[in-house]
Amino acid sequence: MSTISFKTLSKIAGPLIFVEGVDNAAYGEMVEIKLEDGQRREGQVLDTRKGLAVVQVFGPTLGLGTTGTSTRFLGHTATLAVSDEMLGRVFDGLGNPRDNGPKIVSKQKFDLVGSGINPYSREQPSEFIQTGMSNIDGMNTLVRGQKLPIFSGAGLPHNMLASQIARQAKVRGTSESFSVVFAAIGITSEEANFFVKQFEESGALGRTVLFLNLSSDPSMERILTPRLALTTAEFLAYERDMHVLVILTDMTNYCEALREIAAAREEVPGRRGYPGYMYTDLASIYERAGRIKGRKGSVTQIPILTMPADDITHPIPDLTGYITEGQIVLSRDLQRADIHPPADVLTSLSRLMNQGIGKGRTREDHRSLADQLYSTYAQGKDARALAAIVGEEALSELDRKFLRIANNFERKFVNQGFDEDRSIEETLNIGWELLAELSDADMKRIKPELIEKYGRKKISPKEVE
Repeated sequence: MSTISFKTLSKIAGPLIFVEGVDNAAYGEMVEIKLEDGQRREGQVLDTRKGLAVVQVFGPTLGLGTTGTSTRFLGHTATLAVSDEMLGRVFDGLGNPRDNGPKIVSKQKFDLVGSGINPYSREQPSEFIQTGMSNIDGMNTLVRGQKLPIFSGAGLPHNMLASQIARQAKVRGTSESFSVVFAAIGITSEEANFFVKQFEESGALGRTVLFLNLSSDPSMERILTPRLALTTAEFLAYERDMHVLVILTDMTNYCEALREIAAAREEVPGRRGYPGYMYTDLASIYERAGRIKGRKGSVTQIPILTMPADDITHPIPDLTGYITEGQIVLSRDLQRADIHPPADVLTSLSRLMNQGIGKGRTREDHRSLADQLYSTYAQGKDARALAAIVGEEALSELDRKFLRIANNFERKFVNQGFDEDRSIEETLNIGWELLAELSDADMKRIKPELIEKYGRKKISPKEVE
């Protein structure tokens, strides 16, 4: 650890300080900042060149001055003390306790940047994770080791969906430990209290680690919060052999912090003012999900982002879509129709769904049933649009069937209670119940033997209930 303190601040720009006369600062090196009144803050080297170090300050820059402020370069990058005792705890965006509990003391310290997973060492995701949500489990299945984001909009209930998934998610057919790491980035105090209360009341807090960065906290903390969560997840997964589900909300706030840093550095802006390296930066977060050959544990990610102006072509969802393996898209139309969760299955996608479903994982009829539901729902929505023009009476009998099924699909399949946890069997049986109105000839995407085995006449009323 360096014992040299520098008092050569030449400039303060927003969350950044510029320290001159530093010849050997390392990129990512941690910095201790001491104010004239004795207060101490932390920072990290963001850029280094001969004779100059640019440091981002984790905390408010109020009170910092070019005179009277000293900096000490600590000679190591940002690390996190990790321990089994983190389960059931609530931390702030810098990893300090928020629950009045003791600080985590451990000899094990992991680098926040993490180690990239060698592509050769990656194991193909293939195990189904049951979230208890029919629109995800049945139509856009989450697979262990996958990164599946949720694209939302301002005012949509993505926080409720996130807490429900966190409470209900489980890996079926295994006795291995399952835990959740929940990182909230730039949320309000009301939202933070909501999450803590949900986990406490459901009893899920004992298997959960929470990192809460509030909107009133300095925006620079948002750069660290997702990395703290993922470092914790990697410890639980690869050192403690757990299946870990990481939920990050809201990644839009993270990207806004990136833009703030870029503006303070006077960088040439990219699309809509965001830095040109945002794709690489997001990839450094999302690509930390996965499975490693020879390791029992795994890291699965569900990042949540709110699309500015509901624009799915905005740089944040656009770049996220390139990196991740699908997306769950929330719909305002479904929200107005009082459907919870308002997930639009037609614009949603899970690219790894086929690897986690089928015989031995979910059920042999899963893929073909989902295909038929997709097709029928799409035709029902087309019929709904046509009926708005010519009237429902002008539709053919088959179109009216598709319209009724589409309405029931939204009300009975997509819509479910906030505390309703459905098994995959219940989800698939509801799907068959919806299709019961169609003749065998109309179900062109399902093999006759599957219709015979799993069709409505084969499902008892108790199974459907």
